[in-house]
Amino acid sequence: MIIKKLVTTFILFSFFTATMSGQVHNKKYEKKIDSLILTEFGNKNEPGGVFMVTRKGKPVYRKAFGKANLELDVNMNPDNVFQIGSMTKQFTAVAVLMLEQQGKLSVNDPLSKYIEDYPGGDKITLHHLLTHTSGIKDFTKMKSLPSIAQKEMKPEAMVDFFKNEPVDFAPGEKFDYNNSGYVVLGYIIERVSGDTYENFIQKNIFDKAGMNHSYYASDRKIIPERAYGYHKKAQGFVNKTIISFSVPFSSGSLMSTVDDLLKWQQALNQNILLNTIETQKAFQKYTLNSGEEFTYGYGWHLKEINGNADREHGGSIFGFKSMGVYLPKEDIYVIGLSNCDCHSPTEITRSIAKVTLDEFK
Repeated sequence: MIIKKLVTTFILFSFFTATMSGQVHNKKYEKKIDSLILTEFGNKNEPGGVFMVTRKGKPVYRKAFGKANLELDVNMNPDNVFQIGSMTKQFTAVAVLMLEQQGKLSVNDPLSKYIEDYPGGDKITLHHLLTHTSGIKDFTKMKSLPSIAQKEMKPEAMVDFFKNEPVDFAPGEKFDYNNSGYVVLGYIIERVSGDTYENFIQKNIFDKAGMNHSYYASDRKIIPERAYGYHKKAQGFVNKTIISFSVPFSSGSLMSTVDDLLKWQQALNQNILLNTIETQKAFQKYTLNSGEEFTYGYGWHLKEINGNADREHGGSIFGFKSMGVYLPKEDIYVIGLSNCDCHSPTEITRSIAKVTLDEFK
């Protein structure tokens, strides 16, 4: 009886000390992450952001900072919805690969197969568009952009806006980040699928992945938990510049939450959206005409953090910035979303990934 009591006491003591050790471990980790974020998001009365860290699909850190709405004095919360800017490109790339998986197109197809009158379209492939190696003019660098920024543009009209501009280089000659290529891909998705880009993403990605709080952006729709976007000027904060989301279109017009972006990452990991072969195409490095390798797949930068391979992409659109870093070997995902383009989560998110790697190695 005495031995039995001793064993029970030992087990309870071991459980208690292990639990306490884990809590201390987690508190130290939490404080490290807090300190990183507070360097940029330290003022609770300014626009802020939401950060989440997950390991093996489970959140180990999830916090909100600052205000979701300055005028109404509403605090940010982890469920807030943000515009994610160029993180949209991940969804566009996967949509193209889904259509390839269905046998409706090939990434090696020439652009001219889908837009017959595109200048030099017989030499530009969908692969070039996906990897930012097409050489076509990036419309965000065109001086005439303000003339259409607030107009409702059909995808064909957006393509027409830049397609006759001189190219910057021959297809495949170099990597140069390019929004126009992803607008063209969105138009091709519409032509091949027979549906709008917005509907295609909703039905084939958001619905399948269970992303119930992700949207094609709108300033008119009522979007529950929307975080409002801001700029910082010399005189203080102002509401974000209004643009037509038909302009960034498939290169930057989606909205999401940290929780939905985790669902997105898990849907990719679990092959819910793509088979293994098509998924691999998104996450492999490619080479230029010269044979030189560059660090971009289809919709993701492919880099390293402390010697660990990662997949990452940021986004910036009026009033918002975003960043997502995924470490596949360790199954660590770090997401940072900001509702002021004055506060960038990019380097903070990468720093959080480094600390998380050290914490769980």
